[in-house]
Amino acid sequence: MGKDHPDLHRSSRVLFRRPSRVPAGRRSLDVFDLDQLHQDHLDNLARLDAIRSAATRIAAAHTPHTSILSLRPPGFWLRHRAAPIDRLGRTVMMLMAEPDQHAEVQASLSDHFDEVIPVPAPAEGLETSLVRQLSPQMTRDAARCVPARLSCRSFDSQRARAPATLVAALLVMLGVLTPGATLVGLGALALVTLLLFTLLRVAGLAAALRQRAPPRHRAPTPATLPMISVMVPLYREAEIGRHLLRRLCRLTYPRDRMEVLLVLEEADDVTRQAVNCADLPDWFRVVEVPRDGPLTTKPRAMNYALNFCRGEIIGVWDAEDAPEPDQLDVVARTFDQAPPDVVCLQGVLDFYNPTRNWISRCFTLEYAGWFRVLLQGIAGLRLVVPLGGTTLFIRRAALEQLGAWDAHNVTEDADLGVRLARAGYRTEMMPTATYEEANSRIVPWIKQRSRWLKGFMMTYLVHMRAPRDLFKHLGWRRFLGFQAFFLGTLGQFLLAPVVWSFWLVALGLPHPAATVIPQQVVLMATASLILFEALNICVWIFGARAAGRARLALWAPVMPIYFMLGCLAAYKALWEVFVAPFFWDKTSHGEHGGISDS
Repeated sequence: MGKDHPDLHRSSRVLFRRPSRVPAGRRSLDVFDLDQLHQDHLDNLARLDAIRSAATRIAAAHTPHTSILSLRPPGFWLRHRAAPIDRLGRTVMMLMAEPDQHAEVQASLSDHFDEVIPVPAPAEGLETSLVRQLSPQMTRDAARCVPARLSCRSFDSQRARAPATLVAALLVMLGVLTPGATLVGLGALALVTLLLFTLLRVAGLAAALRQRAPPRHRAPTPATLPMISVMVPLYREAEIGRHLLRRLCRLTYPRDRMEVLLVLEEADDVTRQAVNCADLPDWFRVVEVPRDGPLTTKPRAMNYALNFCRGEIIGVWDAEDAPEPDQLDVVARTFDQAPPDVVCLQGVLDFYNPTRNWISRCFTLEYAGWFRVLLQGIAGLRLVVPLGGTTLFIRRAALEQLGAWDAHNVTEDADLGVRLARAGYRTEMMPTATYEEANSRIVPWIKQRSRWLKGFMMTYLVHMRAPRDLFKHLGWRRFLGFQAFFLGTLGQFLLAPVVWSFWLVALGLPHPAATVIPQQVVLMATASLILFEALNICVWIFGARAAGRARLALWAPVMPIYFMLGCLAAYKALWEVFVAPFFWDKTSHGEHGGISDS
């Protein structure tokens, strides 16, 4: 039969395996016999038909071809819902939930295969099979996807305890032996850090005043809308889940161009039960993150869930969030109009329970100054933007290039903002808001703020390991902005008691530093402190007006009292840097005041 069809291997797809070795006495060019080649072709066609007919049955039970899986990261296979099951020379047989995507898969595998033969299979079975095969790798990668030199995981807290203890002991000794000189030195350092952060705030205020709010144009036609995947990490959220579902169902973005992934920890029975009781729309998906030792952090969970995201834009919302209904439309429009180097968008965070008590009022006022003034100005000046942990949207390609989030950093958002800037990318602010529940109790507020400050400390230590490299990556403007933000933020809390001591002069009382330095210098330091506080009050007042809550500006004068809590949080954070650097102190939510879910 082979003699009657000598050109069969040229005119049709021939599926054959190359011999593992050339028989003795024969040259490699003569090794193929046409009769045998034709028979191999028929045998392989029969194998192909058999596999196709059994595809729906074997989708979940069949083990994907491991050597082919290793050619691409797990997210590639899960995103395309494709599982390789057999290879025939340079042809690969692929179970696919969406066979029309086979051209894209084939292009990605063109270095290894000439053709991808798609075999339709149910999506659920495919994902089950892939997760069973890839979950161990995804679990390992979720904790270590950021290079060690840029990750907190390489921070050895035990080795750092000895020098930290030595520094603390030295400060105590100097305070006992030379209290006046020590206070003067700490006071100068405190005023410098306060000056740095005040200058950053004023620069942000000036930039925000110059900016005009961009018009909210009509959204582009559905054909131009990108696929957006939004992750919502949940942990022990028994109450807030149903509120979240109601709020997200108000979104106006086309359902076929979006997906929401509810990210649960595998051992979190509380949240799983709440989600199981909910009637989830088909554009919701649930991803369970396997345990990986004691590390249970939001960034690790998001790294794992990123493999399941199908969108070209990745977003993050928190469990208590209530985004504006057209938020994803704004995301698509802003990315469409943004320059190529803008790969990340940060939305404004606001609160729906600002009038609950004085803490919630001050918290809302602080965020108004932060998101509507400071970050607006920082982004406008093209400095390093420390991202918020929610309402951020980033292009998937850039996120994967950077290794996603640092699983060991408890302020993974701020760290990501620094790494984006180091890679030459930019972050812009979006004209859209997400409403959250403001912390209104002292102990949860201190826990939340201590986690943020601990993350800032760790982020600063990690990126300042090699200051020359950081300077080279950021340039002098952004490098100085980086120093002003982190040193200013941390210094104003850690050195707050020293700053407070200068209020003695304002009250007409003697200051201990007056025994070491001239009284005029003490008066100048006190005047600087009053000026800094006045400028900060102006920022908060402007933020309140920008948020449409002008009456909150009445609380601006009491903000220094509110920030006294931050001093306690800062020292709690400093302690944890050396005893529990990766501990995630979860913020409790669930009051849901101030906004209707109906």
